[in-house]
Amino acid sequence: MSMFATLDSLRTACLDLPGGSGEAAAAVAARQDQLTKPPGSLGRLEELAAWLARWQGRAMPALGNVAVLVFAGNHGVTAQGVSPYPSSVTAQMVANFAHGGAAINQIAAVAGATLRVIPLSLDRPTQDFTQAPAMDEAEFLAAVHIGHQAIPPDCDLLCLGEMGIGNTTSGAAIAAALFGGGGQRWAGRGTGADDEGLARKRRAIDAGLARHKALLGDSLAAAMALGGRELAAILGATLAARQRGIPVLVDGFICTAAVAPLARIRGDALDHAMLAHVSAEAGHRALAEALGLRPLLDLGMRLGEGSAAALVVPILRAALACHTGMATFAEAAVDNRG
Repeated sequence: MSMFATLDSLRTACLDLPGGSGEAAAAVAARQDQLTKPPGSLGRLEELAAWLARWQGRAMPALGNVAVLVFAGNHGVTAQGVSPYPSSVTAQMVANFAHGGAAINQIAAVAGATLRVIPLSLDRPTQDFTQAPAMDEAEFLAAVHIGHQAIPPDCDLLCLGEMGIGNTTSGAAIAAALFGGGGQRWAGRGTGADDEGLARKRRAIDAGLARHKALLGDSLAAAMALGGRELAAILGATLAARQRGIPVLVDGFICTAAVAPLARIRGDALDHAMLAHVSAEAGHRALAEALGLRPLLDLGMRLGEGSAAALVVPILRAALACHTGMATFAEAAVDNRG
């Protein structure tokens, strides 16, 4: 049974969010000023150390327990020919994850992160959102609950990813619902749609927006009508991380669309989250800008799976190594600025 009985109770939880520790972030900044380097010379590495401190609530952050959660779901909108791949690929890729054969398995290992893949009713796709809401309220809240409960204990950093044939269509539809514009603005080629497939995708998004027009003023209702179970679970996990003081790395376009409703409900709801990268998927850069999220990487990736989020973890480890391991000017007997 979901801990959120209604959309209103979920909305209340999204509004009641703890802040981070300004004291911990200030302690990081003070130490950075004493390390043997010109002020600010490590660029965003210094920002990342302070961000981890703020949301972990400690002046010396740690990355001993890094979790990668990949949520998988199937989408009824694939009936509209929006993807060149059949829905069966979702379950097949989940099996590939289990056998260690996907990109995320390799990157998570390099990152020193624990990977968990969570399939959500793959044998029961969401409804085709051009014909009906993708999920009813109970289904949506159940998926949010799964994500909310999925974070392991003692987690220092959460990386979020997804797998689901058709989910770039759902992500684009949510972006359109929240920020305006239709399929033309937000739809991309996803897993490789040709021109005809892209046109079908845009038409499906526009049809969904028209059918559910009455719901689009409510960001959670829009996510329910146009999204997917894996996107709802990502929203739930992001909310739980904020409640528990866990910093989050958001992966690509679909993950960004999944968490966007939180920011529409409360402007600072994603302050504990960093955007791992800007995807090559059309629309992601515009969505990141609309949310005020500044990507850490721009490598032309568009795989999903949490691959870019996990790829950022070694960068965070380097930021912490500098923060905790570098000598101060006094310790190294090096003259500081006059």
